Amino acid sequence: MQSHMNPPLKHRFNPQEKYMSAVLPLPTPGLLAKERIIARPGFNRWLVPPAALAIHLCIGMAYGFSVFWLPLSRAVGISQSIACPAEFRFFDLVAASGCDWKISMLGWMYTLFFVFLGSSAALWGGWLERAGPRRAGVVSALCWCGGLVISALGVKLHQIWLLWLGSGVIGGIGLGLGYISPVSTLIKWFPDRRGMATGMAIMGFGGGAMIGAPLADKLMKFYATPVSVGVAETFLTLAALYFVFMMAGAFGYRIPAADWQPADRQPPADARKKAMITDNHVHLDVAWKTRQFWLVWGVLCLNVTAGIGILGMASPLLQEVFGGRLIGIDVAFDNLSAAQKGQIAAIAAGFTGLLSLFNIGGRFVWASFSDKIGRKATYYTFFLLGFALYALIPWTAQGGNLGLFVGGFCIILSMYGGGFATVPAYLADMFGTRYVGAIHGRLLTAWSTAGVLGPVLVNYIREYQLDHGVARADAYSITMYILSGLLLVGCLCNRLVTPVAEHLHMSEEELAEERKAADATLPHFVDDVSALAEEARHSWLVFAAWLAVWLPLGWGIWMTLQKAVVLFK
Repeated sequence: MQSHMNPPLKHRFNPQEKYMSAVLPLPTPGLLAKERIIARPGFNRWLVPPAALAIHLCIGMAYGFSVFWLPLSRAVGISQSIACPAEFRFFDLVAASGCDWKISMLGWMYTLFFVFLGSSAALWGGWLERAGPRRAGVVSALCWCGGLVISALGVKLHQIWLLWLGSGVIGGIGLGLGYISPVSTLIKWFPDRRGMATGMAIMGFGGGAMIGAPLADKLMKFYATPVSVGVAETFLTLAALYFVFMMAGAFGYRIPAADWQPADRQPPADARKKAMITDNHVHLDVAWKTRQFWLVWGVLCLNVTAGIGILGMASPLLQEVFGGRLIGIDVAFDNLSAAQKGQIAAIAAGFTGLLSLFNIGGRFVWASFSDKIGRKATYYTFFLLGFALYALIPWTAQGGNLGLFVGGFCIILSMYGGGFATVPAYLADMFGTRYVGAIHGRLLTAWSTAGVLGPVLVNYIREYQLDHGVARADAYSITMYILSGLLLVGCLCNRLVTPVAEHLHMSEEELAEERKAADATLPHFVDDVSALAEEARHSWLVFAAWLAVWLPLGWGIWMTLQKAVVLFK
């Protein structure tokens, strides 16, 4: 192997330290040190997924931030928005404190979330592998919750740049670190069920909005006064709640000892080869330069682009396509009364909630299914089935078949979520588990790209259609055909993915040298680690950990189902 592919690693101690450690006691590792969270034999690996869920359920509220747009658009006027003077330019609007923000300006927070999620995951994924998931989880909690506090200050001072900086930039960094913090750890704890393991954690990111959005709505109503819409107080309350949950999750992380394997027997070698699962490892500095990395990048980007644009426009899409047919009258959307539009808006909210449920369920179900049929076959399913469904959507709309229309989008959104949960296991299969967290971090720039491309594609084509006289009910047809075409391109990318060439794998000598350098401190702290890494011998501890995350998630699902029922009345 070329020497430049694997730069020499620096050891933590000089040669004299072994002798010194026998004479003088060395300091105990810090509370956040990676050495401190190595689990001793007997640790129950089923305690790690709820720790990951605790973090993902909190940062997943990024999907639900639209619940704040309308209240923030009248933060000054309280009962109704106070428009800024027409002559105000961009920087005047940013600094203005006496008039209300437009929703289009607030929406930049949503864009910043996913831009900084991908960029921070790419920049600090390698650091996470060295520092460990606990330290990354704590930094994520500080950034995400600290960003909410800064945003609360921005609401009080009515300075939108503080919201962009607080939640958008700093919070976005917290999103990136929190999102990838459990990936490598879970894959190492569940080498036999990689897809299921990552699906359990990443399911939480899709479910965060189901909990956070209705909770935020209730909090804003509770805190609302004649002089406040209650958003600042809600930000502070959520920051406190999320901080407790995220810190509990970060301190619940444990990592397995090197080369740990579950008691379950591994699948036969020929089956692993057929599923393109390698037992070797590719260095981070090599992996992201390979053709396979960029093909999987394209696979994720195109799958997300197709789904995220629809997810952001789900409510207006249903209302404009079906119009009065949602309430039993054959009237176009533009001809409905204000009261009738309110009725179909409530039905559309149920549609959005239903899509959220399938987004969450798909993350676990599809990722688990990928353990059976392989990642490549799973993505073939996403692209080919997605192509057919997108192409059929205009037909179901024209025929007025609400059941097929809703069912098609539910399956599409399940595959959108499933794509996120399956890709970490796809990377582990291709590049090994040693650097999978860092490699996944760099791959998430595909999400950042798709987060811009998807909404722009859907929104601008819709606007173009409307500007040229196309009826609202037909304004999405061309978009559906374009998205189905993108999925075919994604299918081609998936087809071209092949196993990584053997000469790019790390040799046994290089792995041994790296482990020696990375674990240089461990011999000095064996006793301390044994004392600090608690062993889970009782099933009640696992039950309590899962109950702590399923109680809020169950409440969120119940609230969403209540809204979804309206769709079928």
